[in-house]
Amino acid sequence: MKRVSVKLKERTPGKKSETKSMRREGYIPVEIYGKGVSNTHAWMSTKDFLNLPHGETFLIEAEVNGEKRVCILKDIQFGWLGDNPIHIDLYDLANVTEIEVEVPIEFAGTPAGVELGGTFEVLMHSLTVKARPVNLPDKIVIDVSSLGLGEALHVRDVTPPEGCIILDNPEETVAVVAEPEVEEAEVAEEVQEEEAEASE
Repeated sequence: MKRVSVKLKERTPGKKSETKSMRREGYIPVEIYGKGVSNTHAWMSTKDFLNLPHGETFLIEAEVNGEKRVCILKDIQFGWLGDNPIHIDLYDLANVTEIEVEVPIEFAGTPAGVELGGTFEVLMHSLTVKARPVNLPDKIVIDVSSLGLGEALHVRDVTPPEGCIILDNPEETVAVVAEPEVEEAEVAEEVQEEEAEASE
């Protein structure tokens, strides 16, 4: 799994003057916590936050006062506008044997049903997996090239990455190839015509 190194600045919780000053300078408050480890209060620059990978799972090597802690991004709180991060939670993996993480899905190939006029519809963009931190994948790649017209891909059809267990309901639908609406309309029209003929 990809690792991203980020240098954080130590934060003094409850100090309003520091909070106002650091926020004005473009820093976001960070809380680092985990199993059997001490909590650390810190600041992350907005620039570093915006440079974090998107669309994949990754580990953060957070450095505070020379101490490096390997973490996973646990939560991001946004302001009322919805696009301005106001708080970040990092989970320290030092004493973790297994962890549950939401991993993005990447679909590979063009479904066979699309070539016949179908529409590929994605219903799930990520899967929840349980694994040791060392086995966590960046993403789960699913080949959908064999998916035919009107067929669906379920969680049970997905092969878990090595060392991972998928925790989502096996019956949940990940994606489907919907049949063309035009054909459905034509079928409905034919049915109406048949019903009209039968009533005459």
